[in-house]
Amino acid sequence: MFGLDSWIAGFSDGTTLLVVAVVALVLGLRHATDPDHLAAVTTLIAGAEEQATKAAARLGAAWGLGHATSLFAFGVPIVLFNAYLPSDVEQGAEAAVGVLIVALAVWLLVRWRRGLFHGHVHAHPRVRRPAQAFGIGLVHGAGGSAGVGLLLLASIHNHWIAVAALALFALCTALSMTLLSTGFGRALGAVSLDRLAPAFGFFSLAFGAWYALGALNVAPYFF
Repeated sequence: MFGLDSWIAGFSDGTTLLVVAVVALVLGLRHATDPDHLAAVTTLIAGAEEQATKAAARLGAAWGLGHATSLFAFGVPIVLFNAYLPSDVEQGAEAAVGVLIVALAVWLLVRWRRGLFHGHVHAHPRVRRPAQAFGIGLVHGAGGSAGVGLLLLASIHNHWIAVAALALFALCTALSMTLLSTGFGRALGAVSLDRLAPAFGFFSLAFGAWYALGALNVAPYFF
């Protein structure tokens, strides 16, 4: 984002395993704070029945694991065989991320409109489950995978070290997403979602629409 990833990846020019590991760690931590991830995790956690820290951590871990799985699966062919996704497929994956954020936002707003966040007096069945969060992560991880491969290939000449760095990158991203979700869950547990849900929903709805349109070259795209 804004050249920061390229700057960080540049430190791995020496391709020593320790340096590559540190670079992959920092990239993973930074990648988890991309705006599309923040928008997704906000609606993901806010849309769950339980905003408790442990419940948010479970959802975040499942989301991060799904993201890491598809990121690694798409990244390995890039670092080993220099095989990139066709531009149309990559564009479609990025657009799908935007659509996913929109869908999460709409579901959050629908549930808010039904009054499911008002007071939390009655027990409701759990709507968001780890398996669903894992599926959301799979879709999210497919977007931008080619960019990750490019960053690693630009500075790492040993393919096996590159694969190890990619695995570490995916793992660190998953761990960072778990921490982000835990923090959001803890924060949301202390406030009234009945008031904040519409703000989260409408912001994520607008961001997701812009992200999808940007991926399709219909709107300016900065990431």
